[in-house]
Amino acid sequence: MSVFTLADLHLSFSTNKPMDVFGSLWDNHVERLLEYWNYMVLPEDTVIVPGDISWAMNVEEATEDFRFINSLNGKKIIMKGNHDYWWQSMKKLSEFVKENEFDTISFLHNTACIAENLVICGSRGWCCESSPSEEDRKIIAREAIRFELSIEEAKKLNPTGERELVAFSHYPVILPGDETSPILEVLVRHNIKRLYYGHLHGVRESQLIKSAGGVEMELVSADFRHFTPVRIN
Repeated sequence: MSVFTLADLHLSFSTNKPMDVFGSLWDNHVERLLEYWNYMVLPEDTVIVPGDISWAMNVEEATEDFRFINSLNGKKIIMKGNHDYWWQSMKKLSEFVKENEFDTISFLHNTACIAENLVICGSRGWCCESSPSEEDRKIIAREAIRFELSIEEAKKLNPTGERELVAFSHYPVILPGDETSPILEVLVRHNIKRLYYGHLHGVRESQLIKSAGGVEMELVSADFRHFTPVRIN
């Protein structure tokens, strides 16, 4: 059984938000996502989806988007992105998937979980601008704490250290020109070696930071990955 990841699905079955307005790369993206996902992923596999799942403004509006996700192969572990306005408390989200019998979907928020030989942890993160505002700094500090909480939970699930802890974030944790960030410092302190993230669109491979502080970082936005889940184990 394998573990995959893919971010930024940007579904809009119940909202008028066609993604092809962002360029031809998004043409028929739902059909391509369905084909490539089910080609790569088996029903017994797991897929981590680090944010920007649906354009819906609430979970009721997101129902058809989740129905589509639930129909895809594999178990899905969903995290929060900056456009996931439908996101509610973990209790309400758990009730939502249970009531709708979305039995292949779970959520990760200030928590961790085991996926095969990996322990999954992480949080949404926040945009690491070169000149963040005071409000940005507060959010980044809060997200660093959430990473800390998630990693601590991951360690509890891995008392013998036999599984690798792998981190996920919706945002990149560092941008070109920066040497570090509060979130990256947390990852380094806990000896996290791999981070997968989304959020960035329309970027070239040469523009990406591939590693910092001993942490390998990989962009898995759906359009950047041609709507194909990336295997990570």
